[in-house]
Amino acid sequence: MDWLDLEDDYERLRREQRKLSRKEEGSSNWKTQRQDVAKARRHIQRKVLDYQHKLTTWLVKTYDVVFVEELNVKEMLEQSHNARNKQDAPWRQFITLLEYKADLYGCHVVQVEAGGTTKECASCGVETVKPIWVREHSCPSCGFETDRDANAAMNVLQRGFAELGLGWPESTPVESVTVTDTTQFESVSASQVIETGSLPS
Repeated sequence: MDWLDLEDDYERLRREQRKLSRKEEGSSNWKTQRQDVAKARRHIQRKVLDYQHKLTTWLVKTYDVVFVEELNVKEMLEQSHNARNKQDAPWRQFITLLEYKADLYGCHVVQVEAGGTTKECASCGVETVKPIWVREHSCPSCGFETDRDANAAMNVLQRGFAELGLGWPESTPVESVTVTDTTQFESVSASQVIETGSLPS
């Protein structure tokens, strides 16, 4: 599937927000413009939901098992109004859709521990601290180099197979897909790593 391009939609939202900032708060023009901002935001939300429906349907029809990073539901409930919770809302929505459709199509969704997937080397397991702006993984221990998010994706994949009691398959037909795969998608948050694969027959 092609990646969802929202660049123009977010530019429109920013434009409407700039217009709102120039209006006198409480005035009729301000109220009208605030509605335009809300309309632009709803437009983005509808496009995201539509894309999530299409993506989750494609995943459960294509693969026998999908590995995803586990959500800390307890923490989210305790911090239901914080910024991180709002940021994670689309991811929670995605997981809900994925699990619902997986039941319909006989696909397995396995949630794995999310902590350390970026730091841990997918090749040797040594952890290396990386600032958020460092987009490449370069292990000082074994020399393994790859994209930061690709490394995290491989760790999710390995943890998923371990959760199922399976070893790392060298010849199993597996497609590792992250939403940051530079060959297919535009970059987004590293926390939004999706792993997809087929169970060995």
